[in-house]
Amino acid sequence: MLLHVAGVLDAEEIRHCVEQLREGNWTDGRETVGAQGARVKRNLQLPEGAPVRQALGALVLAAVARHPLFHAAALPQRTLPPRFNRYEGGGHYGFHVDGAVMALPDQAGQLRSDIACTLFLSAPDEYDGGALLISDTYGEHEVKLPAGDLILYPASSLHRVDPVTRGSRLAAFFWVQSLVRDDGRRRTLFELDQAIQTLQAAGADAGAVLRLTNVYHNLLRQWVDT
Repeated sequence: MLLHVAGVLDAEEIRHCVEQLREGNWTDGRETVGAQGARVKRNLQLPEGAPVRQALGALVLAAVARHPLFHAAALPQRTLPPRFNRYEGGGHYGFHVDGAVMALPDQAGQLRSDIACTLFLSAPDEYDGGALLISDTYGEHEVKLPAGDLILYPASSLHRVDPVTRGSRLAAFFWVQSLVRDDGRRRTLFELDQAIQTLQAAGADAGAVLRLTNVYHNLLRQWVDT
């Protein structure tokens, strides 16, 4: 499932993130990937242990935690603390696939990367290029969102970031292990949840809405992977 989640950060949160990132101690993004990824990756990232990365990562996690659409789509079980990248001066990241299993910080175990998320921190008119291209069975999808908006997509997808030819593209990115491993089942649950919300808002028969809600939770109970 490919989903645009709007308004994850408000204007003040975006401003704060950008101000902090402008002063960040950026390092070569190739330091965070293996040999295959390093051949196609040309960007900058905040170091793993940087205090600003931890502080802004906590801000991002708090923002997605209070966003009902994100929760309904991701059904998060574990989330890798957000990382931050910067593309400029032709920086790009060729087609690649994310690692299936990632280590959580502080020896807290491992995370299966079911869902990838990119939270845009630069407005589209602040840079040229820099679109995120996600390739799936339906073709390639070009994503370039307003600052503060997030794209959520299966981590199993091949994806790339086009070269940034003007300005600077700042973003946060992170991965989620979902309670429901299968993307198709997550999509079914999400669509059912959204239908229930729409019916409730429209004043539909309460008994019918309750029965649909019961179906949702029974499916979730069957499909949850803990």
